[in-house]
Amino acid sequence: MLSLWRSLPSIVRAVIAGIAVTAAGTLPWVFFVRWNQRVIVGLPWAILPMTLYLWLYWRYLSGSGWPQTTAEARRRSLRANALSGDVWGMSLLAGVVGLAALLPLLGIMSRLVRLPEEAQSVSLPQQMPVFTVFLLLVMGSVVAGVVEEAGFRGYMQGPIERRHGPIVAILLSGTLFGAGHYTHHPASVVAMLPYYLAVAAVYGGLAYATNSILPSMVLHAGGDMFSLTRLWTTGQPEWQVSAKPPGLVWETGADAAFWGYVAAFVLLGAGAVWAYSALAGAVRAARA
Repeated sequence: MLSLWRSLPSIVRAVIAGIAVTAAGTLPWVFFVRWNQRVIVGLPWAILPMTLYLWLYWRYLSGSGWPQTTAEARRRSLRANALSGDVWGMSLLAGVVGLAALLPLLGIMSRLVRLPEEAQSVSLPQQMPVFTVFLLLVMGSVVAGVVEEAGFRGYMQGPIERRHGPIVAILLSGTLFGAGHYTHHPASVVAMLPYYLAVAAVYGGLAYATNSILPSMVLHAGGDMFSLTRLWTTGQPEWQVSAKPPGLVWETGADAAFWGYVAAFVLLGAGAVWAYSALAGAVRAARA
């Protein structure tokens, strides 16, 4: 089996490993949270076993456990490398500016194509207390941040990046990242792909610039907490910029609102490019 695995192209191994790592972290949480909806629904008890599992999961991906012959490969693939305080600050700044640029991008997309009006709703028992729901959403966001960054930006993007460069790595991992969210909007996978590629560029760019998934992991968890809470409280998914879908430019023409989105995207996109360039410089200085 080992020889068969090594005979596969590196890009295929990276994709398989990334999907396996993501599934190994996501499926237990799905199991725990669904069980929590049936047993002792008043308490968010699913957080406790998932916290223990996530700790063991992280330690294993970081190189602990059997077999020790793969420990260094696991640690390198995860690339949860420590960063200096200056690099941390620049990383979070660059990531926030990049995420901010996604908002006008969604505004532009909503005027060019029909985005899905609904997403997979946060479906929980009515008798479950609000505080319990909120804590489960927070834990789900943490799980998504840790697991998806480990799988997509660590185990998948890293090896492809080292062999084929960051552009190919981000495009491929971003495409699969979007496909992984198929259940959120099964009828609009292609329409939503530019958005997920942009998200992958924000997180993947941070991982490439710093050789660490830690900043993107923090931003991913925070972004998911915001979007899940918004979906829970308003029923509006993260890509829905307004309660009522706007008219397409092909029908209404390019009005002031559309050009406002374009201008905001250009300005924030330029700011993100500058911030990522400054981040790369800070990383080079820290290494020197």
